[in-house]
Amino acid sequence: MTEPGNQARRPAILTVDDDPAVSRAVARDLRRHYGERYRIVRAESGADALETLKELKLRGDTVAVFVADYRMPQMSGIEFLEKAMDFFPLARRVLLTAYADTHAAIDAINVVDLDHYLLKPWDPPEEKLYPVIDGLLEEWQSVGDRAMPYTKVIVHRYSERSWEVRQFLARNQYSFRAVNADEPKGQQLLEAAGLDNTRLPVVITEKGETLVEPTDVELATMLGLSTSPQLQMYDLAVIGGGPAGLAAAVYGASEGLKTVLVEKSSTGGQAGRSSKIENYLGFPTGVSGAELTTSARRQAERFGAEVITTQEAGKLSVNGVGAAHSIQLNEDNTIGARAIILATGVDYRQLQITGCWDDPDDPSCNYIGRGVYYGASVSDNSECAGEDVFIVGGANSAGQAAMYMAQTAKSVTMLIRGPSLEAGMSQYLVDRIQKSPNITVRTCTEVVNTVATDGHLSGLELLDKRTDQTETVNCDRMCCFIGATPRTDWLEEAGIARDDYGFVLSGPDVMKVSGWTLDRPPHHLETSVPGVFVAGDVRSESAKRVAAAVGEGSMAVMLVHRYLAEA
Repeated sequence: MTEPGNQARRPAILTVDDDPAVSRAVARDLRRHYGERYRIVRAESGADALETLKELKLRGDTVAVFVADYRMPQMSGIEFLEKAMDFFPLARRVLLTAYADTHAAIDAINVVDLDHYLLKPWDPPEEKLYPVIDGLLEEWQSVGDRAMPYTKVIVHRYSERSWEVRQFLARNQYSFRAVNADEPKGQQLLEAAGLDNTRLPVVITEKGETLVEPTDVELATMLGLSTSPQLQMYDLAVIGGGPAGLAAAVYGASEGLKTVLVEKSSTGGQAGRSSKIENYLGFPTGVSGAELTTSARRQAERFGAEVITTQEAGKLSVNGVGAAHSIQLNEDNTIGARAIILATGVDYRQLQITGCWDDPDDPSCNYIGRGVYYGASVSDNSECAGEDVFIVGGANSAGQAAMYMAQTAKSVTMLIRGPSLEAGMSQYLVDRIQKSPNITVRTCTEVVNTVATDGHLSGLELLDKRTDQTETVNCDRMCCFIGATPRTDWLEEAGIARDDYGFVLSGPDVMKVSGWTLDRPPHHLETSVPGVFVAGDVRSESAKRVAAAVGEGSMAVMLVHRYLAEA
């Protein structure tokens, strides 16, 4: 093993390859590009590299990235990465492989949660090596090794607002650690801040600033996000920050339109809640929804788009053809736009059983955020440690949540109304679920009632539709993925035509309803109001896939250009 001289305290990039020539070449290229900021450490066997990791750990140093060759005697690259994770579990993992071993590298994704596999040779490194390592280092820097100061979120385990705060931070890829207020650590933090557990959640930032029961606006300000519009008039207003809206913002801003994107909570939509998206083009190792959508937001901002969070569109005022439309936001903010793209997405449909929906007749009987959740996010992986988790739904989002939460949960049970998973889920995901030892799939099964203890969910009453028999089971957490309700009620006054389910009609479908007055037919994604377009899941008969939403968002911008040229 060789290591540069005294470059103490800088994070290390460790490379291991049994071929000395390859080992030197990797270290040379890494040192040339990263040597000023990172120590480049190389080893020529897995055993040698593990000894080096022990020394680094003892000295209090940290490792940002492992780069390991797949084919090594005694200890393969995959075996090394499995052991290396015990020392530095948050270091990013790259496997060097020959083209013939590509399938083995893909299999390693599930074994060691591989971040990337890199084909040899990687020349030129400026195209094939550095962009990969740059991305992994950026991800690692956002989390580090947890040895550095981190934001603490003191929560009540069964509090809806505590859950919402964790989701807001997680979906914006903000590093934090949640602590229950009734645990010794939580009590200690509250006492140090001069607080008690009557006002939760409490956020204590890395700098020691304390936010008590923070609003989304306060959280967004802490994260450096924009919460109010800078202009009164825009060329293009995009309403909704899911994949369709983000794509529209990227293409609109990059093509010179003054573009604003308005999102009521955090960018990402339902895709942002996905623990992993594995069938999106260009990501062979998969990508979390938060990573994908946060990168898209940064991309849109880099092109000059204004991204506003914690503002919700509440009213659309339609003006004449060619004139700007007005959008009223909360806090009495109103913006104008020459063209609008509706990308508000959908919400998960609520179960109409006790405790699972906002019942106006009994508001006290509501377990949402207290054991009942709609959707899931990457933060739930640690929150559900040791729990009995039930997941309602059989689409890909439910399957990914099951796989992710099964890593720490005591058990995960998927409840499917139909006879099989295959009807609504991709086959690759079905195969993984069937191989997972602590995931059980119950088909032809529905939740018909809930059981509560001290105001939070503790059990479920299940109905087997084949036998018509009911059964009560223990349940610590239920996550629901049961279809979509479009966010379109606010459009009714503006006269935007919708189908029987509330999804927005567009293009040729608009001609089937009254109200279109122009001589030309509506553009493909244009709604019944000229100059107002729709993209993504909120559009009637949309594909409900991330890639389709991204495509529609970019296509809508092209149609906006046509509309503006005609106006």
